[in-house]
Amino acid sequence: MTKTAFIAIVGCPNAGKSSILNRLLGQKVAIVSEKPQTTRTKITGILTNGDIQLVFTDTPGYHMPRNKLGEKMIKAVSDSIGGVDACVLVVEPEGELREKEKELIELFRQSKMPAILVINKIDNIKNKESLLARIAELSGYYDFDAVVPVSALRGTNFNALTDELEKLAQPSVHFFPDDELTDQPERVLAAEIIREKLLRLLDKEVPHGIAVSIDRMRERGDGSDLTDIEATIYCEKESHKGIIIGKNGEMLKRVSTRAREDMERFFCCRVNLRCWVKVREDWRNKESLIRNFGLDE
Repeated sequence: MTKTAFIAIVGCPNAGKSSILNRLLGQKVAIVSEKPQTTRTKITGILTNGDIQLVFTDTPGYHMPRNKLGEKMIKAVSDSIGGVDACVLVVEPEGELREKEKELIELFRQSKMPAILVINKIDNIKNKESLLARIAELSGYYDFDAVVPVSALRGTNFNALTDELEKLAQPSVHFFPDDELTDQPERVLAAEIIREKLLRLLDKEVPHGIAVSIDRMRERGDGSDLTDIEATIYCEKESHKGIIIGKNGEMLKRVSTRAREDMERFFCCRVNLRCWVKVREDWRNKESLIRNFGLDE
């Protein structure tokens, strides 16, 4: 008999939720960076091991919103918790539990949600006794089904995490083909790859005011195994546009080159990528633009 579980991965910004999803799947389907609030919408990842299918929802970091886009990101988290069989709460290995993490636990409590606590970044801990103390402390906040310390960076303890996640599965048909990793359209994946490179290469606040739209994505019909992709990078200020393009176009060239290399690995074909930059002032507070960029759940 086949089994399935729908599981939301939740936590504060920069806890490593997307890295954990990618590590579980053994394939990169969610972009990652050191900057907070990298994930903007719900991302589905699918892991099928024999008769068991785990359908993950990677959610935006749970934070205090500062604009309409932030409000939609928070709504995406609460909606996800309300529509799954179980949750994974990802936390840091040290420090006080944040208020937003306590709010998430309260949501679990209200809905009697089965949940696994994942303590990420244990490679940063030198004293094992402090990790044991951390596990004991956090276990007192909620009746978690399991507490699993991991390192998404090094892949530590992911077999144990997968075993605990599979215990959550219930008898059910599989909702996705067994070889499918994500339900994200290729255009969305391509746009997110470009945005990841911008997040990694640009400093300060510029990346948070960026959206990427794929205007054209088409395979050439000449047998050349070449896909043409045209993308527009939107930013909020003229000064940001200059930073994204860079002196003599060097920054935009670096972004495009790294994005193209990732796309070719993911889509298994050669890619001809062309990028443009346009300004849309204060777009994160404009409903129509948020919707046009596919960021309205």
